[in-house]
Order: sequence, then structure tokens, then C-alpha cells
Amino acid sequence: MSLAIFDLDNTLIAGDSDYEWGQHLVELGVVEGKVYADANQRFYDAYKAGTLDILEFCRFAFRPLATHSIAKLREWREDFITNRIRPLILPAARSLLARHREAGDSLIIVTATNSFITRPIADELGVERLIATEPEWREGRFTGEPAGIPCFREGKVKRLEAWLAESGESLTGSWFYSDSHNDLPLLELVDHPVAVDADVPLTAHAEQKGWPVISLRFSD
Repeated sequence: MSLAIFDLDNTLIAGDSDYEWGQHLVELGVVEGKVYADANQRFYDAYKAGTLDILEFCRFAFRPLATHSIAKLREWREDFITNRIRPLILPAARSLLARHREAGDSLIIVTATNSFITRPIADELGVERLIATEPEWREGRFTGEPAGIPCFREGKVKRLEAWLAESGESLTGSWFYSDSHNDLPLLELVDHPVAVDADVPLTAHAEQKGWPVISLRFSD
């Protein structure tokens, strides 16, 4: 039995859940409209370029969590999952997850997107184990700050290594599927790195290394 590790955004789903959540809040009218949408786009562009300041982004993304009640946030999240996320879930991704389950592998999603957004997506995909960026929670509310190490770039490795130490699992025979060059630190660590609908830098790196390059969006 091996670990089968999956990035989430633009890997198992055909979009970025963090970006989509921001756009969802804009459409609901609960954030500052065009100003928020422009900032959301700027952060997304920085992510794709490999220049994202993760702490700055966390504070931007967590601000709406800190300024609204958990009941209202959950109401908005339910609508978000139904109308924005379910249409993005790739049938080929469900098939890939099923193949690893049938092989007896342990499935885990490791994502930079925060757990408030991604926990129900992991549940929708039938993946119990989730390592995500954690928004800080105190006295019944989000504070607007990240808790611990954000699960991004080298932070993914640190968070996964902490989980491995706690769980007693190992990376022997492990797989990791990702679309992004931001995930190279973790891709370099596993036994079976796989580029999925990858960006240009990751595609070039994967081809140079001889890693598999696959598509879940355009699969047969």
C-alpha cells in the first residue's frame, strides 16, 4: 500500500477553488466588488507566475471569513459547492481516485487552498485525508490570519512531513499528481511524480525528468 497524493486545484477539478470562492463572494455582493475581483485576479496571476506572497494572499482571502458569521459562511459555501465546484469536478479525476483505491493506496489531498473551502470538496471526492492551509479560529470565529505553516510550495513538504511523522506513514512508493510548477518541491520528493494538465514550466521540467505527463480534462 502506497500514498497517492493529489493536488486539488486544476488537477482534480478544472479550475482553482480559491479563485472561484473569491469570485463567488463578488457575485454575492459581500465584498468590495471590482476592487476585490481585481485583487483576486492579481493574486491568481502571481500564483501562476510563481511570485505569490502566500501570507499576503492568506490575509486577503481570510478577511471575508473573519467579517461574517460561520452560519452565513456555511450557507454561502453550500451554494458555492453546488453551483461552482461540482461542475468543475472531472470524471477522469474520479476514475483516477478509484483506481488508487482499488490498488489499496491511501489517498490524500494536499492543497494550498484553505480547509474551510476544500474540506467539503475532498468529501465530495471521497478523500478523507486533507492537508490544507488552515485559517486561524478563535472563540467561535475566524481571525483573518493563517494558523501554522501555509500549505504552499515548500510549506506543502513541511506540512506533509509533519503528517507523516504523526501518522507513521512513509513516502515509499508514493505518487503525487499536480498541475503546477509551484508543487515542484513535493513532486521531487515522491517516487512517482505525475504532471497533470500541467502549466508550461512544469511540463518542461517533467519532460526533462522523464515524468509522466497526463490529462484529466482531455482523457478518453
